[in-house]
Amino acid sequence: MGRVGAFLILGLCLAGPARAEILHWDMPTEYPQDSMPGAGVERFAAELTERSRGAIMVVPSYDAALGFRGIGLLRAVEAGTLTLGDSFAGPLGEMAPIFLLSSLPFVATSFEDAQRLYRVATPAYRAALAQHHQRLLYATPWPPTGLWAKQPVLTPADLAGLSLRAYDATSRQVMAASGAKAAYLSFADAMPRLQDGSLQSVLSSGDGGAGRKLWDYLPSFTAINYAVPLSLASINDEAYQALPTALKQAVEAAARATEAAQWHLIRARLAANYATMRANHVEIAAAPGPALKALLAKSAEDAIAAWKTQVGPDGAAVLAAYRARP
Repeated sequence: MGRVGAFLILGLCLAGPARAEILHWDMPTEYPQDSMPGAGVERFAAELTERSRGAIMVVPSYDAALGFRGIGLLRAVEAGTLTLGDSFAGPLGEMAPIFLLSSLPFVATSFEDAQRLYRVATPAYRAALAQHHQRLLYATPWPPTGLWAKQPVLTPADLAGLSLRAYDATSRQVMAASGAKAAYLSFADAMPRLQDGSLQSVLSSGDGGAGRKLWDYLPSFTAINYAVPLSLASINDEAYQALPTALKQAVEAAARATEAAQWHLIRARLAANYATMRANHVEIAAAPGPALKALLAKSAEDAIAAWKTQVGPDGAAVLAAYRARP
């Protein structure tokens, strides 16, 4: 019997007057425990245990410890191999281009704009996840994305030929068009290449960099303010539907509480990350020079135009709706 089938039986048992069994759900993320997704997974686990009165025990795991990363994590939730998971949205663009929305370059670069974009896009995210047999639980925002490198990346010449880790197909396109030797890699896959010296730069936030201690290899961070991307937590829909009403309500309430906490936490996270980075002797450049900024903006325009073609009129309408509202 598959795992989801077992949950169906357990769900029926939980609906009875006596509840002798407890649901145990793994919830992995490929990011460290002290990253924003790590904080979200930990918070959701605590919220759901409390709100279900111990009927559901969520076991968080970090750093891809269970072997799931990128799109593989979402596929595992779709198949019922996992009941829950937290995935960085960018790689999920391979399944549905709408998931690239939050990491489109220079579209939403403040926390306020990122939250507004998420609200506009939530119905589209829910619909895309439903196509893969799962439900959206909550979103986790990341701090603004910058460039980790050995030296500040301030000019087009600094970026030219730089071996660089991008985090989704769009960022790989933007960085390659701007002159870098960009490869689309998960964080877990990027670390060995940093260690052997074949990777010279990483596109990531201060949060991701601090969690991975990127300063051991790349002691400079240039705040290009590329995007405020999201990670998305989801649950297998069959497992969710098997729950009695009270436990469905507990799941939804835990998700709402976690999402609110994550958007509150992010506003203090940037300053805390920068303090940690400076304490570890990271040189922080507040912005790239005007020539590099202009080059990145031109590359971004081309990438967004390509995304609109890929996502189709419904997805493009989501971006248009966001841009139409101040």
